[in-house]
Amino acid sequence: MKLSFSLAFNALMLLLQVCCVVFAQARFSNETDMQALLKFKSQVSENKREVLASWNHSSPLCNWIGVICGRRQERVISLNLGGFKLTGVISPSIGNLSFLRFLNLGDNSFGSTIPQEVGMLFRLQYLNMSYNLLQGRIPPSLSNCSRLSTVDLSSNHLGHGVPSELGSLSKLAILDLSKNNLTGNFPASLGNLTSLQKLDFAYNQMGGEIPDEVARLTQMVFFQIALNSFSGGFPPALYNISSLEYLSLADNSFSGNLRADFGDLLPNLRRLLLGTNQFTGAIPITLANISSLERFDISSNYLTGSIPSSFGKLPNLWWLGIRNNSLGYNSSSGLEFIGALGNCTQLEYLDVGYNRLGGELPASTANLSTKLTSLFLGQNLISGTIPHDIGNLISLQELSLETNKLSGELPVSFGKLLNLQVVDLYSNAISGEIPSYFGNMTRLQKLHLNSNSFHGRIPQSLGRCRYLLDLWIDTNRLNGTIPREILQIPSLAYIDLSNNFLTGHFPEEVGKLELLVGLGASYNKLSGKIPQSIGGCLSMEFLYMQGNSFDGAIPDISRLVSLTNVDFSNNNLSGRIPRYLANLPLLRNLNLSMNKFEGRVPTTGVFRNATAVSVFGNKNICGGVREMQLKPCIVEASPRKRKPLSLRQKVASEYGMGGQPSVQGDVYSFGILLLEMFTGKKPTDEPFAGDYNLHCYTQSVLSGCTSSGGSNAIDEWLRLVLQVGIKCSEEYPRDRMRIAEAVRELISIRTKFFSSKTNITETPRDAPQSSPQEWMLNADMHTM
Repeated sequence: MKLSFSLAFNALMLLLQVCCVVFAQARFSNETDMQALLKFKSQVSENKREVLASWNHSSPLCNWIGVICGRRQERVISLNLGGFKLTGVISPSIGNLSFLRFLNLGDNSFGSTIPQEVGMLFRLQYLNMSYNLLQGRIPPSLSNCSRLSTVDLSSNHLGHGVPSELGSLSKLAILDLSKNNLTGNFPASLGNLTSLQKLDFAYNQMGGEIPDEVARLTQMVFFQIALNSFSGGFPPALYNISSLEYLSLADNSFSGNLRADFGDLLPNLRRLLLGTNQFTGAIPITLANISSLERFDISSNYLTGSIPSSFGKLPNLWWLGIRNNSLGYNSSSGLEFIGALGNCTQLEYLDVGYNRLGGELPASTANLSTKLTSLFLGQNLISGTIPHDIGNLISLQELSLETNKLSGELPVSFGKLLNLQVVDLYSNAISGEIPSYFGNMTRLQKLHLNSNSFHGRIPQSLGRCRYLLDLWIDTNRLNGTIPREILQIPSLAYIDLSNNFLTGHFPEEVGKLELLVGLGASYNKLSGKIPQSIGGCLSMEFLYMQGNSFDGAIPDISRLVSLTNVDFSNNNLSGRIPRYLANLPLLRNLNLSMNKFEGRVPTTGVFRNATAVSVFGNKNICGGVREMQLKPCIVEASPRKRKPLSLRQKVASEYGMGGQPSVQGDVYSFGILLLEMFTGKKPTDEPFAGDYNLHCYTQSVLSGCTSSGGSNAIDEWLRLVLQVGIKCSEEYPRDRMRIAEAVRELISIRTKFFSSKTNITETPRDAPQSSPQEWMLNADMHTM
């Protein structure tokens, strides 16, 4: 009995020792995880650490936010910090969480690179670092995490190629590397990922052809490589993956024809997106065999032939996009498919615009699904009228029939389409009055009726469209006055009334359109003054008012600093050209021609470019840059007694702004003195005011002289002297001639003048002498 007791006691002691060792190891391991996470926290930006306030020594590790520990051992098996909006960098210490299976750092703002140490997490099954600011390479060491089933690194700034080492992750089911800056080719090694169900490389810069090894991915359901630079024909390997449900190759450079048996090889497709490539040939009729097909888009390719009516056999089809191809033969049979699509009761989106579809718009268009929200038939060769029952499409939000050959009036039932937001009917031959029922479409944002044959008045009811952004009704035969109501729509950004027969004054209410970017009222019969309130449209970039009978001065638009294009030509506008137009920083094109403007044309800002400004047809303007070929501005001598020269007009401009006396200031005064002596004029003469001064006057006169040539040798010496005066009296000190240079130049002119006197024919004493002032006036007259 003593022996058995002794044995039991020893066994108990041994068990206690083992428990102590295990407990100590667990505590030690737990401490490793804690230190790793505290180091991770230290790399998070300080202003974001408050979210991780529970991460401290006084709180149990397994109670920390985002942390989950295993049941048997208190080791961290899950770290979920997704959506915490953390910033900073990912600490390499993350690699010490050796029991980690789930790691989610998505939807944060971590920068720098993905640590190589992530490859030490050999138990990791789920890795999500999407929607961060990560850069650099994808670590090849991820291939060490052999249990990974999900890798999501999308929406970062990762670069370089996709590591071929990822092809060893045999359990990988989801690989999402979309929306990065990845380059290089599609790794053939990824064909080893036979468990892969989803692959997304969209929005990168990868290229080359898709390797044949992809054919081994027989479990693939989702395959998207859109918005890259992949090339070659439709990847043959994809025809072998009959399990595919989502396939997107859009926005690449794939070319060639699609196989005729396409629909038989990929019978489980739900979404097929092939737009913006270089595919040619016909649309495979077998696509109608894919009964599960919900969305098909092959827009912006080079397809020919007809649109198969067999699309009408697809009961689940809700999106059909075939825009911008060369489909149709401009025949009456080109639109037969529309009648067949009436069977697609789920259809919401139909876009066959920008093709070669011809014939009359069928009445069956009105029988399309009542769920249809978007109908695009624009830029074809469609004729006929809009179906009388078009109002059946009660869910319609976008209607695009522009640039066709449609005629007739808008049907009454059109007014039932109260959910319309965009109406594009421009460039047809639609006639009649603009119906007042447009005013009931209160969700309307864009109304484009331009380039048709509408007549009558603009309906006042349009003023009820309080969300309207675009109102294009130009190039019709509209008459009457402009309704004030349409200029009280607060959201209006663009309004074009040009090329009609509108009369009366332009309403002052235009000044309330604070968001107005473009205004066109050209080539109407509008009269009166352009409203002053237009100067309150502070978002204005384009202003076209040409071809009317507006009179008076240009309104004050000096605050419209975003203006780029302004056209006031072919009116009866008068007065001086406002100098502030030269100060509009973005103004690129200005047309003031064929008006009654007078006075000096500015020479700064946009006026420096004669190709950007047109002022012809204004008889009483002068000045401008030489390329405008305008007459110089004549300044008649004033018979009135001259005022004493003020100090302000005699000295340099910097003195008037508090500048200290300087040599350059004295040079300015010397230059003005030269101009006074040799022109016979004073800076205080009546014609000189504002920016037009003695300096400018002399410059304009010399320009005329240079273009016509001097009258004699005396004139040539005088021109040289005046040039010295001009160089000395420049506005900015840095542009003025140095006094030593001026003295040398004047001495040289004097020496040459007297040495050449023997070559100048003497004038008889009784002959009238020509003064400098008379010479300048003669030069002006000659130039005129």
